[in-house]
Amino acid sequence: MYNDKIENYLRRHDYTGIRLRAVLFDMDGVLFDSMPNHARAWHEAMALYGMHLSPEEAYMHEGRTGAATINIVSRRERGTDATPEEIERIYKTKTDLFNALPKAQAMPGAWELIRQLKSEGLAILLVTGSGQASLLDRLNRHFPDTFHQELMVTAYDVSRGKPDPEPYLKALAKGGLHPWEAIVVENAPMGVQAGVAAGILTLAVNTGPLPDSVLLDAGADLLFPSMTALSEQWPVLRESLAGTTL
Repeated sequence: MYNDKIENYLRRHDYTGIRLRAVLFDMDGVLFDSMPNHARAWHEAMALYGMHLSPEEAYMHEGRTGAATINIVSRRERGTDATPEEIERIYKTKTDLFNALPKAQAMPGAWELIRQLKSEGLAILLVTGSGQASLLDRLNRHFPDTFHQELMVTAYDVSRGKPDPEPYLKALAKGGLHPWEAIVVENAPMGVQAGVAAGILTLAVNTGPLPDSVLLDAGADLLFPSMTALSEQWPVLRESLAGTTL
């Protein structure tokens, strides 16, 4: 049922087939149901500095660096970029507000999918715009023996965040992978654009309030309504990935 879309991807990039070795996961909105908290924190933080960023718009900026998000809003609201000092203050405020909210739980279906991938011997990499100091500890609590520092790309590893392909290109390099040896799992348009620009088959899971069309317009090769749906469909998708060549 997925063969046509996979074949379209292969033709677009002039690849002869997919030889899957790894899955590259975004974090917020994919592994953790954390985007409602991020959206609320962004909205409240920007309001404290006299600017407006709706929770809905925050989803559109998911995956950007904090500085890039702040400057987009600052240029729109004030006609100029924020100063480095303002960016530091605003982002700290946003982080403090986020940390004060109840901790987000693992996304339903994420662990079920990861267990299938691990049983198949696939490498699992993290590609996130987050720079949380406790990132690895948190991942290990919810997804034990899965994520490893040397196979993670965070905000500290890149100079250009999503939608630039740099984060996913860095992940390919860290994993010793070609683009046709991996797939991306993303939930936001910026992340989808980054995965597509890196030449990787990009799966979108719509775990937020955006219409499906936003993710499809960003270039998603395949779309699933939830991580649970992706987990349930994985055996069928895996068969299509293994059998599709040009």
